[in-house]
Amino acid sequence: MAEQGFRKWIITLTVIFASLMELLDTTVVNVSLPDIMGNLGASIDSIGWVVTSYSVAIVIVLPMSGWIASRVGRKNYFLASILLFTTFSFFCGHAQSLNELIFFRFMQGLAGGGMAPTAQAILLEAWPPDQIGMATALFGLGVVVGPTIGPVLGGYITDHFSWPWIFYVNIPVCVIASFMISTFIRETPRDKKGTPIDYWGILLLAISVGSLQIVLEKGESEDWFNTTYIIVLAFLAIIAGISFIWRELTTDHPVVEFSILRHRSFTIGIFTTFIFGLGMFGSVFVYPLMLQNLLGFTAEQTGIISIPSGVTTIIMMPWIGVLLKKGFPAQIMTTLGMIVFFWFCLMMSKTTLSDGVGNFFLPMVIRGLGTSMLFVPIITLAVQDLRGREIGQGTGLNSMMRQLGGSFGIALITTFLDRRVAFHRGVLMNQINPYNLAFNSRLKTLQAAFQSQGNGALHARQMAYQAIEGFFSKQVLLLSYADVFWIVGIFFLCTIPVLYLQKFRSTPAIPAGAH
Repeated sequence: MAEQGFRKWIITLTVIFASLMELLDTTVVNVSLPDIMGNLGASIDSIGWVVTSYSVAIVIVLPMSGWIASRVGRKNYFLASILLFTTFSFFCGHAQSLNELIFFRFMQGLAGGGMAPTAQAILLEAWPPDQIGMATALFGLGVVVGPTIGPVLGGYITDHFSWPWIFYVNIPVCVIASFMISTFIRETPRDKKGTPIDYWGILLLAISVGSLQIVLEKGESEDWFNTTYIIVLAFLAIIAGISFIWRELTTDHPVVEFSILRHRSFTIGIFTTFIFGLGMFGSVFVYPLMLQNLLGFTAEQTGIISIPSGVTTIIMMPWIGVLLKKGFPAQIMTTLGMIVFFWFCLMMSKTTLSDGVGNFFLPMVIRGLGTSMLFVPIITLAVQDLRGREIGQGTGLNSMMRQLGGSFGIALITTFLDRRVAFHRGVLMNQINPYNLAFNSRLKTLQAAFQSQGNGALHARQMAYQAIEGFFSKQVLLLSYADVFWIVGIFFLCTIPVLYLQKFRSTPAIPAGAH
């Protein structure tokens, strides 16, 4: 039943801030990894599992979140998730070894993985059907802004306090959210007692998506299929995935209701959500690398550069919701969003080595605008035909596809970037030879400059070569990052025709009292 007045808004704020904490933890740890390595004595190879374990746990839980909520009730599941998430946040901060931290991060992911889709399902039922676009817009603030401000918040906390506080900061917010949930959110019906549990489905799901996530997270650093355990996990992901789908289609009480894929809008919607996740998480991953590794910006400067994107998204999300409520076609809005996101990629592809912090203000504003125009209509299109318990199942699957899209995006971008670096290095190396007049002129100019500083001729020549090598490496990276932004932008444009396979509808037909 749709809520009214104060209760509707307090539920909205509660579920947004509660789910925001889980989404923040997806990226907040990244900038603190060097401090954690030093404190716990971890190696570069092993510290990555702090991030991977959390991502694997989330991907396992996401598609099951609707099923769990239907068995214990959405309110109870949401409340239990927050309490367990808070508990494991405390243990993460108290970890005394790397293995402890990896284990507690995995448990933290299992606890919090279902928070975002359950929060979204609660929100969809708390708002009237003609205001679903606005509800999705408000929820989108947490989903989009969380991964964006996570690195900024993590860097600030690490610099001014210590790394355990990136976990402790969750505790007061989650405690307040738990009180608000228990007070204001209504109970929902549960499945009848005695309904069989699909243990085989749960096991196959955990193996398939867990293995896939590890392959995506670790594939590039392990040289993909030249590493035995990556080959084994890829094989497990395929076999377990096929077995899981067969199991869920043939059992009477499946963990994941694949029957909701009969809704064409939802099937196409989860694909576009996958593309959105690829672009959103992929760009959040790649532009900080470019800013810090290539242009030499600090983590704090990178965070400052990211602020206009988040602020623009916060400002625009409610307006996007209003436009959808007034009947603006979601397909048109998404098309415009993809064109705007391509514009952002085009601007970033033209970055130069002389660019400063101020040069990225406009691209970040455009990125925030494009993100706000994509998130809300994509979800609105996906859930427009879902009913009753399908809402919980649908939000879980949709969230999983966004998470997997991000994982695929980061894996593809990392691999593509590595290949383009090798390509451009090979091309530019051909220009460094004694027969190239431009190279010789540059070398002599640098050598003369170093000699004028009191260096001997031989030493000055060595310094000139080193300077050219440094400039050469930066040019290779610059060209490679430009290629990454081009390919992401073009991929978005190529996805636009798929949007028009979904039904045009002015407002999503989700019944207010659906449970």
